[in-house]
Amino acid sequence: MSLLRNIFILISVCLGTFAGRGAELSFTGSAFPAVSVGAEASTGLDGVYVLNGLTGVSATFTASSASSAVSWQQWGNRGAAYAEDVDPALISRDGRRVTLSRLSADTGYTVTDGNRSYYFWVADYTAHPFDITALTPAPEQDCDRTILETTGSAPRMIYYSVTARSYTIDRGITVSYTTLQPDEENVTFTQSAATASLPYVDGTLNVEAPLCDTYFTLTGDRFLRAWGMEQEISSERFMTQAVDAIVKVEQKKRESDNEIKTEEALGGSAPADITFTAAVTDAAIFTQWQMATDPDFTDIFYQSPDTELTYTFTEMGTTYVRFTCANATGTCDYFSDTYTVYIGESRLQCPNAFSPGASEGVNDEWRVSYKSIVEFECYIFNRWGQKLFEFHDPSQGWDGKQGGKVVPAGVYYYVIKARGADGRDYKLSGDINIIKSNVK
Repeated sequence: MSLLRNIFILISVCLGTFAGRGAELSFTGSAFPAVSVGAEASTGLDGVYVLNGLTGVSATFTASSASSAVSWQQWGNRGAAYAEDVDPALISRDGRRVTLSRLSADTGYTVTDGNRSYYFWVADYTAHPFDITALTPAPEQDCDRTILETTGSAPRMIYYSVTARSYTIDRGITVSYTTLQPDEENVTFTQSAATASLPYVDGTLNVEAPLCDTYFTLTGDRFLRAWGMEQEISSERFMTQAVDAIVKVEQKKRESDNEIKTEEALGGSAPADITFTAAVTDAAIFTQWQMATDPDFTDIFYQSPDTELTYTFTEMGTTYVRFTCANATGTCDYFSDTYTVYIGESRLQCPNAFSPGASEGVNDEWRVSYKSIVEFECYIFNRWGQKLFEFHDPSQGWDGKQGGKVVPAGVYYYVIKARGADGRDYKLSGDINIIKSNVK
């Protein structure tokens, strides 16, 4: 019979045929109102109620009619299939109102109204009181989680479904403290409030480690809050050991259209000016940007303690860069992602003709095409060997003028000395043909 009854209950839950859902149930005889806890749909329960003591408390069910047959049963952790009839002497009726005069702690009840049943669970708060008097950070701490020890507890409260599955009643205990919130866009940390919610507390608890010194405040619980008796316990000042960082990497862009561009995310054509910026949390005492020739950082060739660093990459090859920080004792540390900077081989090519003054913006300046040139000097001469112009930046060029006036069409000469990021030396010379100058 128990098996058949259990199957019937399971079918009823699955089909949602508990017509008793929404039925009126009330509790009297207590100075504190019953707190209704939402039961999960899979439990088959119509309600879970927490009462502050059961002495003198009665439960009244409002039946569908004054003539409908109403019966009460109670059950425990074996589920509603093992329900037993309630002592009839404890039940009284006044029209539609059917009252059970004495309730048992941590017990499930089934009220049957005709062929419809209403299932609910009653928990006695006084059997599981919030009884925490002190909150103390543990002597040993983790870098990611902070462990707090309590004097006293707010133990787990359990209810059972109609099919005997256990569920935790969430006590709504909160731990609040101050931490640091990352602002990625502005590369900084700002103070913010943090809150952790706990269903119960039994001896110790842990929360995400704060990133600044703070006090922890334990507040509880939801039932005491509903009854106007909420408690608040604060810890002594906690000195954080956890560290975190925000990093940002930006390369200075050059707008010169005669420089050969690459697809590299960082680096490309030398010299590459890259700014590395980091912001760290309060406990980070040791800070360092590291550069290495290998991704495992076994060959670190450059280190800087500055949180903001601008570095110019002038040599061909791959450099791996990361940021690290640690607390004073080195017990907690942080390592950023690794950034790969690649500088390609050098190139330098020179055109042999241009037409200054012929058509503005079209081939009216003599400029080299280059990549990864770290040293550069160029001199322009006329056919008599007279120097007309010089420049030392490969992104610049000659506009075909001397003394502010465009020189006549003809043949001119350039001499270039340069060095690439790959160590290659360039010694170039050749003709420059001005094919049209529109000299007046």
